[in-house]
Amino acid sequence: MGRPIRTRRQATLASLAAELGVSRTTVSNAYNRPDQLSPELRRRVLETARRLGYPGPDPVARSLRTRKAGAVGLLLTENLSYAFRDPAAVGVLEGLALACEDAGVGLHLVPASPGREDVAAVHRAGVDGFVVYSVPDDDPHLAAVLSRPVPTVIIDQPRVDGVDRVGPDDDAAISELASHLVQLGHRQIGVLCMRLARDRNDDFAPVERQRSAHFHVQRTRLAALAKAFEAVDVDWNGVPVVERFEHTVDEGASAARQLLDAYPRVTALICTSDILALGALAEAGRRGLRVPADLTVTGFDGIAEAKRAGLTTVHQPVLDKGKAAGKLLLAASEHVNPRVITLTTELLIGTTSAPPRTAEELWFGP
Repeated sequence: MGRPIRTRRQATLASLAAELGVSRTTVSNAYNRPDQLSPELRRRVLETARRLGYPGPDPVARSLRTRKAGAVGLLLTENLSYAFRDPAAVGVLEGLALACEDAGVGLHLVPASPGREDVAAVHRAGVDGFVVYSVPDDDPHLAAVLSRPVPTVIIDQPRVDGVDRVGPDDDAAISELASHLVQLGHRQIGVLCMRLARDRNDDFAPVERQRSAHFHVQRTRLAALAKAFEAVDVDWNGVPVVERFEHTVDEGASAARQLLDAYPRVTALICTSDILALGALAEAGRRGLRVPADLTVTGFDGIAEAKRAGLTTVHQPVLDKGKAAGKLLLAASEHVNPRVITLTTELLIGTTSAPPRTAEELWFGP
């Protein structure tokens, strides 16, 4: 038989301290409170640790001792890829990450695919608090977050009494956009909106579904549009609203196709996101419609691609939204009363909006 293989015993905090001739607190400070040591002493501790194979303080033991996980959880009720694909979500994620970097804490993504009821990921997440990004008010993952004894900040939606929230004034922002279209003279309009509830509906959304929507951002924007156009005698019951469950440019194009096939005399498509609007622009081009001479198209968000396309849209500062949410959460222990941060939006009038064609032009052409 060969000789048994002997492995070197892993160094511990105590053995490293003995090797260096310093206290265990000094070694711990080299990792957790470097400002307490001189640069030279910290360098010597870390170099000796590498030589002896000391891996650093046990994060599990540290979290048990301090009752801090050192991480913020981001609840995103979408597939994980959405956080890295959707431009607005990417901006929010970047802003939140910057706030975490400034505070020296980690960021833990807790994705929950649409329709998934299992909330175990929320309960298992080792985090000191949650940022909830744009979820419906009846989502079970939201209920699971709120059941945990940690601070929570909500981005955009829903509004929950006693919980901090960050977002724009959706009513005022979309009302300003509607006023722009009303002043241009548009009365025959159609709307493309993001999902209104957890159940899938890739079709026209009746007024009752709009009013009972569990995504309150979409509900608020649709209600504000209804109010603005009813003020100029447009019956909202006759305004076609097409809903899409998935938020992609292709789905925006298919929604525009569905609406324009059924309502070809519409002069303006109001989209509740830039992504849907970019799809509507693509469908208008496929049909040979000139934008804005034949069809006005508007969006909401102000993402870079929309600005490059000259889209008339509402810009909201998504990076600042993520930053503000992170700062609210990380300062939660300093406040007792719930806080709401309302972000400033800006109407950007681009090249995709113009007065509607007259009845004569619609009949005889340009």
